[in-house]
Amino acid sequence: MAQSETIINDAKERMKKAEEALNRDLGGIRAGRANASLLNRVMVNYYGVPTPLTQIASITIPEARVILVTPYDKTALEDIEKGIYEADLGLNPANDGSAIRLVVPVLTEERRKEIAKQVKASGERSKVAIRNIRRDAMDSVKKSNKNDELTDDQLHDAEEKIQKVTDASIKNVDKQVADKEAEIIND
Repeated sequence: MAQSETIINDAKERMKKAEEALNRDLGGIRAGRANASLLNRVMVNYYGVPTPLTQIASITIPEARVILVTPYDKTALEDIEKGIYEADLGLNPANDGSAIRLVVPVLTEERRKEIAKQVKASGERSKVAIRNIRRDAMDSVKKSNKNDELTDDQLHDAEEKIQKVTDASIKNVDKQVADKEAEIIND
């Protein structure tokens, strides 16, 4: 039975990673509210080395629609500003000489609907990835059954467990998507 458990645990781990990837994608989608995770993918050319913004600056949310980026090293201020522009977040950095303020604009109804579509598309991509993982796991247990490593009963049990793991993972993706859509629409 260890063979099928290994396959199931591997599938579960890979599905978890697909959920985490979706979570990161959704965190980078602007919902009209200031959120530090919007800056997670910002890279800054710090002394010639591409460095994540979060490693060279403190990011705070002083107001509902304002992100304040305070560099640990004030000489990096212009590089940070350039990195934010290059990340193409749709935010205009305002440099006051010691920190950068990013004002998150209010979303129009049309823009909210566009973003909600992006969220659904990200969710669908995650579901496809999860289904592909399920298919790989099912193929592995069937192959083990063919090689007489699993009995027919063990194969059936393993297939049921893989399906339960898949259903739970897809349910988590649906919840993440629904939560993000609600955040966007109700902002």
